Amino acid sequence: MGQPWAAGSADGAPARLPLVLTALWAAAVGLELAYVLVLGPGPPPLGPLARALQLALAAFQLLNLLGNVGLFLRSDPSIRGVMLAGRGLGQGWAYCYQCQSQVPPRSGHCSACRVCILRRDHHCRLLGRCVGFGNYRPFLCLLLHAAGVLLHISVLLGPALSALLRAHTPLHMAALLLLPWLMLLTGRVSLAQFALAFVTDTCVAGALLCGAGLLFHGMLLLRGQTTWEWARGQHSYDLGPCHNLQAALGPRWALVWLWPFLASPLPGDGITFQTTADVGHTAS
Repeated sequence: MGQPWAAGSADGAPARLPLVLTALWAAAVGLELAYVLVLGPGPPPLGPLARALQLALAAFQLLNLLGNVGLFLRSDPSIRGVMLAGRGLGQGWAYCYQCQSQVPPRSGHCSACRVCILRRDHHCRLLGRCVGFGNYRPFLCLLLHAAGVLLHISVLLGPALSALLRAHTPLHMAALLLLPWLMLLTGRVSLAQFALAFVTDTCVAGALLCGAGLLFHGMLLLRGQTTWEWARGQHSYDLGPCHNLQAALGPRWALVWLWPFLASPLPGDGITFQTTADVGHTAS
């Protein structure tokens, strides 16, 4: 039996350490955010209607964020439990010596998960799991709502941070934004001011990172590519934007972004995929 903190367990289960570290980081940011809102220079006062709208938006974002995290972690995109024996005969499937199995096109072996992944895109280091056929949809929605949550927090804390920065010299402003820990250790700012700067910095950086990832994967989604296929310039599975969206997100692709538990079954099985050449033959 493999060690749970290793890069990957002996039976191919994903490592837990990256997920634990990400959860600890999120908890630390959440605690500092609570400290800023309760004891520190939090957001400006809001009217009853604005406060209700803010709470409703925050609840919607958090439900989507946590729901997609749960779906992403519960979905197994690997070949475990998939009957592949004999299906690749005469079809030119690759053979994986680590898994001792033939693997279908678009699949690949992950050294961290120690198993082959159906329609492998990449290994997510923050969550310690590969992104593939079975969990690509919650991964995309997770990027969207994570960016939304972090941006929402940044907007809420922006006025308080702006007021804090105006009270310092330009040099102190730059140091507070870039090195808040140094400013705290040298006694230049209070704990509440440090928490405000640190949480806002983290949320802005996280929102930019998630937004960039969403834009990149949105481009791949419309092109019907994985990250590996994009890096190699392969366009064999580009069926047009509409069909590509349905292939990755299901028939209700326009609504799955709004609720993680909306039923939208994927049209394929992660083993066989319609190619551009197949579409051309059908049209002719």
